[in-house]
Amino acid sequence: MALDYGLKRIGVAVTDPLQIFATGLTTIAGNDIWKFLDDYFSKEKVDMLIIGYPVQMSGKGSESLIAINPFIKIFLEKYPAIPLEQADERFTSKLAHRAMIDMGLKKKDRQNKAIADKISAMIILQGFLESRKRKTI
Repeated sequence: MALDYGLKRIGVAVTDPLQIFATGLTTIAGNDIWKFLDDYFSKEKVDMLIIGYPVQMSGKGSESLIAINPFIKIFLEKYPAIPLEQADERFTSKLAHRAMIDMGLKKKDRQNKAIADKISAMIILQGFLESRKRKTI
């Protein structure tokens, strides 16, 4: 599972059982994350959580880390059996916008930030899956 963590919305993506393809699952309100995760984890097996970790081009963390770091701390305490990995999320918003154009979404639909957040989570997860595959080759 991957999260594109934002203050207002969180994009969620999951992978298939063989961990080949990432699929956008949903976008949820930021204040509903714990209820969502409790419910999802009670129904589905999750091997790992990948969270988009925003860093600037200089390598320094972005301002969003003020919200993400506390989330990570609570997650690790609440779900100690689920490993958490951070993934560089630079450019995922731009890639998500490009993907929406490539999918033929109308301008009005491309302005829907919930769709962009879900696609961003999918990009984060797919990037993680591909980098892990490269390491095993």
